[in-house]
Amino acid sequence: MNQIIACLFLIATFSLSFKTTDPLEDSVKRGKDVYSTYCVACHQADGKGLENIFPPLAKSDYLMADKKRSVKQVLHGATEELTVNGKKYKTPMMGFPNLTDQEVADVLNYVRNSWGNKGEIVKTEEVKKARGEKKKKG
Repeated sequence: MNQIIACLFLIATFSLSFKTTDPLEDSVKRGKDVYSTYCVACHQADGKGLENIFPPLAKSDYLMADKKRSVKQVLHGATEELTVNGKKYKTPMMGFPNLTDQEVADVLNYVRNSWGNKGEIVKTEEVKKARGEKKKKG
């Protein structure tokens, strides 16, 4: 009987070792797909954007400065001038209110943890709260 219990324990431990248990890592993986579908045309595959037209997300001071603002901009868009890494951008960004809370969190976790960025996890609860708030400028 002890051998059966030990064997089951080893099987459970072995199978768990192959699963990702890091929620940020899982979200980043899903977010890459969302980015490829909705964001890559403007911000490009390398996150560098298009100079003087679409701002970079790679090593972006603006993106990393305010997580809540980023959530609101993905949901509601941005129409005001933005300064990113010292450069001004005037091209409006459309919002994506059709994305689920999970998709918004995932895509932000992807961009906030790619191309030299390192950010804390964006949670679906934060997206849900921001979805209900009025758009903040800047």
